[in-house]
Amino acid sequence: MTLVTQQLLLPERLSDPGPARAVLVGASPGLWLVDTTAYRAHAARHAPGTLDAQELARAAEFVRAADRDSYVCAHVALRRLLGAYLGLAPREVAVERAPCAHCDEPHGRPVLPGGALHFSLSHCTGISLLAFATAPVGVDVEEVVPLRTIAELSDVLHPREAAELAVLPSAERPPAFTRVWTRKEAYLKGLGVGLSENPAADYVGSGPVPAGLPGWTLTDVLVPDGHCAAVALRTP
Repeated sequence: MTLVTQQLLLPERLSDPGPARAVLVGASPGLWLVDTTAYRAHAARHAPGTLDAQELARAAEFVRAADRDSYVCAHVALRRLLGAYLGLAPREVAVERAPCAHCDEPHGRPVLPGGALHFSLSHCTGISLLAFATAPVGVDVEEVVPLRTIAELSDVLHPREAAELAVLPSAERPPAFTRVWTRKEAYLKGLGVGLSENPAADYVGSGPVPAGLPGWTLTDVLVPDGHCAAVALRTP
C-alpha cells in the first residue's frame, strides 16, 4: 500500500506559549495526526485564546462532549499549525471562506487569503488529520465502516468499485469500502466541492493502490488500526 508518514502533534507542543516553526518540504504535503484523548485537556485550556468568536460559538453548540472535544482539538491544532507555517500567532491567522463552487457565494471551504498556503482538516471519533501544502489539498480520515452498513452506502460507489467489493470476502469488504470512501472525500475536498458532487462519478479504486485521477495525486495515509485515511494533492 502506498503510505504517507505523518507527524504526531503532541500535547507539550500545544502548551508552548508561541507557535513553533513548521516548514513544507518541496511539493509534498505536511500531514499531522491529532489524538483527541491525549490533546483534549491542552486544547480546552488554550481554546479561548486561540479560536475566534465564530469557532468558540460553534464548539458550544455541540451537545455530546465527545463531538465538542473533537472539534476543539482539531481547530486549536489547525490554528496553531497555520501559525507555525506562516510565522504568526494562532489567533492572528485570518481564515475566510472561498466562493461556493455552485453559486459563487462566500460559503465554500475555509481558505487563507491569497492562497499562499492550502490546508484541509478531517476528524472522526478520537482522531484528527490535517494537511498543509503549497497547492490545493484534501484529506479524510474515517473509522472502518461496519459490514452491515455498506449496502446502505452503495450509491457512493463507482460501478467498477462496487464490482470489486462484491467479489471480496465479507471480512475484507469493510476496510476496502472505507479506503474507497476516504479517497473520494479527500479528492472532493481538494476540489473544493465536497459532497455537493456525486461521489460515485469518479473511480478511485478499492485496492491497495489508489487509481490515478487527472491532475491529482491520491495517496493513502498511515493511521491507527481501525481507521483509513487518504490525501489528495493537485499536481501540475
